[in-house]
Amino acid sequence: MHASIREAALGFAPLLAVSLAALPLTAQSGTPVPPTPPPPSISTSAIGETSVVPDRAMLSVAVESQGQTAAAAGAENAKLQSHVIDAVKAAGVAAAQIRTSGYNVYPEYAQASGKGPRVTGYRAQNTVQIEIRNLESVGKVIDGVLAAGATNLSALSLYASNTDAARREALQKAVAKARADAEVAATAAGGSLGALVELTTEPFGSPQPITLQGRSGMAMEARMAAPTPVESGEITVTAVVHVRWQFVPGQR
Repeated sequence: MHASIREAALGFAPLLAVSLAALPLTAQSGTPVPPTPPPPSISTSAIGETSVVPDRAMLSVAVESQGQTAAAAGAENAKLQSHVIDAVKAAGVAAAQIRTSGYNVYPEYAQASGKGPRVTGYRAQNTVQIEIRNLESVGKVIDGVLAAGATNLSALSLYASNTDAARREALQKAVAKARADAEVAATAAGGSLGALVELTTEPFGSPQPITLQGRSGMAMEARMAAPTPVESGEITVTAVVHVRWQFVPGQR
């Protein structure tokens, strides 16, 4: 037993010595040494933009109708909306691109003198959302639904179905701008730009569609003598990057 304890002690002593020797000088001497500062770097951020031409449109079309009963208002609305949908299809829009987005039937009230409100009739509203994949057909669709009895057109939105190439181009521009700014800053500081340390991009948001005000209410009753013009314009695609490089100080 004593021999084992002695051997264990002898075996532990060298390990302890090695551990002590491996400790930093600051721990042995008790003199604090300031931490090594990180290497200097330059950080920049930049925005890149490019444009893309819209190739799709979204349009919401509603039909409102009135009746003495809810059933009468609904029946009249169904007849009118069927004409509207037929007009959309006749303009070259496939059935799969037409979707019902809202349907409401509600009572209308009038306030009688000295009495509570009373129901004077019912109003039905049926709204369909239309995806138009050929912008040359947008004006034709608008004119067709107006002629068929549509009473409300909400805002018309034009958008691009594929913005991948535009986003990559915007990203290239953003990185180039960030590097150009960093090189100017490095030169002004008396040094040069070193290796790339970090590059991050902000998530791409959906490009804002072009929105055109629609017509509604009594203005829809007027039939237009000329086809409705629709200009596609351009949509701006944006990329944002944050980049950091090493800074190489100049010779003194």
